[in-house]
Amino acid sequence: MPVEEFVAGWISGALGLVLGHPFDTVKLLGFFKGMSFPIASIAVVNSVLFGVYSNTLLLLTATSHQERRAQPPSYMHIFLAGCTGGFLQAYCLAPFDLIKVRLQNQTEPVAQPGSTPPQYQGPVHCAASIFREEGYRGLFRGAWALMLRDTPTMGIYFITYEGLCHQYTPEGQNPSSATVLVAGGFAGIASWVAATPLDVIKSRMQMDGLRRRVYQGVLDCMVSSVRQEGLGVFFRGVTINSARAFPVNAVTFLSYEYLLRWWG
Repeated sequence: MPVEEFVAGWISGALGLVLGHPFDTVKLLGFFKGMSFPIASIAVVNSVLFGVYSNTLLLLTATSHQERRAQPPSYMHIFLAGCTGGFLQAYCLAPFDLIKVRLQNQTEPVAQPGSTPPQYQGPVHCAASIFREEGYRGLFRGAWALMLRDTPTMGIYFITYEGLCHQYTPEGQNPSSATVLVAGGFAGIASWVAATPLDVIKSRMQMDGLRRRVYQGVLDCMVSSVRQEGLGVFFRGVTINSARAFPVNAVTFLSYEYLLRWWG
């Protein structure tokens, strides 16, 4: 199993997160709040996504990353490989994403002498508190919504990227930097437009249980949200998600492609 895709995914994920983290936290509360923890975690998760995607395509098509420009895989293979990567990524991401959301939604100011300290002192304390108060399953709160979000949207993500690269690249050649940037950016937007409804549900499920249980599960969360706020609730945050998605995924794919070419 080639490991270059995992390493390239790890590095490109870290670069994309550095660029996109301010957008990610603006839609919640703080600007660079809780950044050090997601840099380490999302890089690992991104390596799983790209590594599993590329190796699944290798199993389906028997062609390496370098050979796929001359022998493009079918869109069905790309979609299946993307869905596989998205499913496994979501499983690995769930505890990290939960901790990130809890830290970003923390409204207490940094503790001052004589003031009430914030509920979570950092990611390790947050994880320990969730485990102590909500058990092992608490660390995977919202995981089903995350898997439902990421499994099909990662298929859409890679189909959009590969389709645009194929359309605007001469046959048998590698896509130019401009093509990679544009294709990666639009892949990010397409996946987030598809993912935003379940991203809303995922975030609500992750915050559920912080003070008291509100939802009985993913379906109950969906029904309750629509009943209280209407269908528009599912598109909350789509603008900031799309604004974040273009530059983050453009940089992610550009660094990923160049690292793989450099390693040959």
